[in-house]
Amino acid sequence: MRTARFLLLPALCLGLLQPALAAKPGKPLSVVRVNVTCQTYDFVRPWTKKTPFTLRGLGAVLAGNRVLVTGEMVMDATYVELEKPQTGEKTAATVECVDYEANLALLKPSDARFLDETRPLSLTPATVGQRLAIWQLEATGDLAATDGLVTAIEVGRYPMDDTAFLLYRLSSPLQVRDSSYTLPIVREGRLAGLLMRQDSRTQTVEAVPQPIIEHFLKAAAAGPYRGFPSAGMTFSRTRDPQFRRYLGLNGNSKDKLTGGVYVATVLKGRPADRAGVKAGDVLLAIDGVAIDQDGNYNDPQYGRIALTHLISVRHADGDAAKLKLLRGASVIEVPVTLNHHRADDHVVPPYVADRAPRFQILGGLILLELSKPYLKEWGREWWKDAPLRLVCCDRFQTELFQDGRRRVIILSQILPSPLTIGYEDLRYQVVTKLNGVELKSFDDVTAAIKKPLNGFHKIELQDDPKEIYLDAAQAAAAEAPLMKLYGLPAISR
Repeated sequence: MRTARFLLLPALCLGLLQPALAAKPGKPLSVVRVNVTCQTYDFVRPWTKKTPFTLRGLGAVLAGNRVLVTGEMVMDATYVELEKPQTGEKTAATVECVDYEANLALLKPSDARFLDETRPLSLTPATVGQRLAIWQLEATGDLAATDGLVTAIEVGRYPMDDTAFLLYRLSSPLQVRDSSYTLPIVREGRLAGLLMRQDSRTQTVEAVPQPIIEHFLKAAAAGPYRGFPSAGMTFSRTRDPQFRRYLGLNGNSKDKLTGGVYVATVLKGRPADRAGVKAGDVLLAIDGVAIDQDGNYNDPQYGRIALTHLISVRHADGDAAKLKLLRGASVIEVPVTLNHHRADDHVVPPYVADRAPRFQILGGLILLELSKPYLKEWGREWWKDAPLRLVCCDRFQTELFQDGRRRVIILSQILPSPLTIGYEDLRYQVVTKLNGVELKSFDDVTAAIKKPLNGFHKIELQDDPKEIYLDAAQAAAAEAPLMKLYGLPAISR
């Protein structure tokens, strides 16, 4: 399943592509090529960037001279360009609004008249069993469409970890072509979704659907953009009959409590916590819509889908949702004011986009903020290959860090120097204190370095060797030699 970049392979079996939507001369198109140059930071060596790469896709032209693409396409972009397929005319573009969790971005051309000859697309929903057209471009710039059958509409995983929204799943013999990173998915000339992943082996396509796009566009127009809301709870199923009896969910009782899910965790400081929801409650309904034993509800348009859709898409940031809960023997209603949980609000951020990671090199010790992009430097199966203590910090951050902590500071590795003799193999350690200051954010690192203890920097670690001492004067004197020896552009950021 494609989760990041398309490989630009030759188009095979062109007979599978239906040319019904080939553009006629003079007919205005509803798409433009989008060419993006990206360059991500190296989170192991945070003072450097990785090799630049380019992505090409098709952006859907919308009303108001805007172009819609996936958020993945513009992450860490250094240059964005729009290109007219038939004439090759180009203009630079800026990212006006982006939501990496919902995987959507709005682009604005620098030339205000660049899209004047295009025909904006309006939105349309899709249902299971409908056939949609996935648009691509011929080498001539004409449109070609590949048929796709909607086989499922469900809440599923998006590219950013721990993010789940509604998605369309299609069966389609789509062949990869140039400009295929982002592709519009259309029904009867209207935009139904954007291609998010494609697996040629199983002929499966997953797409960001119209409801997510519509929610994103409304929030972007209202400004400032605040993202999709959440409640800050985790749930467990209640299918086990003994568990249901223990919770008081007896289907034969007079209250007919046949559904409901167990509130397993209420995240500290999040909307549900502020509203008084407690772990051990049973969620029976949201805004009067009943929740079943598996955490699904009966959507009038899509059938049974996960309850998170009721919260994330049926509401906007700042809206109040009314939760019906079973607490002990009582059924209560609790209003919860929903809001978006930003990536920067996580103790271990799920992604770091469009900004450089912070770091400090102290006498050869590389101090960093722990983030999921850092863990992903270990590859596709990072959760198995990355250091276990750091994976646990990410996986159990809610349980481990309830002390107002904003970040986990780690000793990533050590640059060999006269100050670090004997410590060369020390790495992947959680740093708890620096010069007696408890480290709850990277700002604490910056402040603590200015206050050595009796002329020494004292670095306290969660695991052995527990403590490291560096002569503060020697560490300061070593900065210039370290920069020269290792080609460092800076000693900190």
